[in-house]
Amino acid sequence: MTSAEMDTGSSARERIAWRLLPFLFLLYVANYLDRTNIAYATLGMKGDLGLTDSVFGTASGIFFLGYFALQIPGALLVERWSARFLLAITLIAWGALTTLTGFVRTPLELYGARFLLGAAEAAFFPGVIVYLSHWFVYRDRAKAISRFMSAIPIAYVLGGPIAGAILGLQWLGIPGWRWLFLLEGVPAILLGIATLLVLPDRPSEARWLRADERDWIAGRLAEERQAKAHVAHVTIWQALRQPPVLLLTVALFFCYSGGYAFWFWMPTMLQRLTGWSTQRVGWIGAVPFVAGLLGMLILGWNSDRMRERRWHFAAPQLVAALALSAWLILPPSSTLLLVVFSFVAIGTISHLPSFWALPSSFLSASAAAAAVGFINCTASIGGFFGPKIMGELTQRADSFRGGFIFMIACWTIASVLVLFCPREPTA
Repeated sequence: MTSAEMDTGSSARERIAWRLLPFLFLLYVANYLDRTNIAYATLGMKGDLGLTDSVFGTASGIFFLGYFALQIPGALLVERWSARFLLAITLIAWGALTTLTGFVRTPLELYGARFLLGAAEAAFFPGVIVYLSHWFVYRDRAKAISRFMSAIPIAYVLGGPIAGAILGLQWLGIPGWRWLFLLEGVPAILLGIATLLVLPDRPSEARWLRADERDWIAGRLAEERQAKAHVAHVTIWQALRQPPVLLLTVALFFCYSGGYAFWFWMPTMLQRLTGWSTQRVGWIGAVPFVAGLLGMLILGWNSDRMRERRWHFAAPQLVAALALSAWLILPPSSTLLLVVFSFVAIGTISHLPSFWALPSSFLSASAAAAAVGFINCTASIGGFFGPKIMGELTQRADSFRGGFIFMIACWTIASVLVLFCPREPTA
């Protein structure tokens, strides 16, 4: 490769990263705000709708049943139709459903709204992953995904204070929790319209790339596809028969079960265990996720530096389990609770980049692609069971102790299972 080609390639890669990733990051922030705002809305809606802990747990988790149903079709549509149109439709649909959730009157209506919201959001994450493969060469793809996924802790950091402020509203005699849904659905609708104007489907449509940059990136992506053409097609079932794939699927299922139980229940736990006001919970509830963001950045960097994935997935979750165990043993206090929840947030967020690098460390490229789709789709069901089980245990005992033990068990099992996966190549 000549120096001119290297310069063209470098400028194309940099320009693509700066033009696409900030916007996709913003979309994912909106995605998580709308997915998880029920965690704060419940601080007001439980009294108005007469929700029990069991009903809240089910309403939180039922999202993932709809989410499970449409993930794979959504990813296929991005590949075979248009990422721009599909992502735009997805954003507008989930924004509208979030807004409509503000009108629910009964638990059954809440179940329906959450299920439909999950179905509306299902295509987004796999769709973006496929979309990134249309723009980023292989060596840049993991970094692009990592930057995109850093929106998760950012959404939680922003979501708490925003929710705390909105929950204090009483405009037009409408309670704050309804305004939370009504207002937080609007950005997704606007961003969906913007997606039609901002996101081109392929590099050939990007007017902000020079002609030589468009040719360079299109050529490199074509070369990568050609290099994989000789590899036999591997179906999901063929990939599933490999024990490490099954281990990772079950591990991520337990990871999601414990993680979503914590993420959805954290505001409620903070309020009940400290007696803080809704607004204070909103602001202080952001602190653990600031720690989670720092943990994701540091451990993601260190995982790449050491070229090690298994312990970078297992160790953070073991830390989360130990931190929650400390709460069950040590004298309780608000300060201890905040410290414990900060370590739990680190443990339940920072492992994500390392985990998604694992399949490609022991599978061929085609097998890894099939495995990643299967793992993410199947393990998402843990997002239903975790919050639901947490609600059942909390309601029966009128205490979080059983739920804490459940989360500790989930994270411990996930960590142990991953350590049985093959070691990463050292070369």
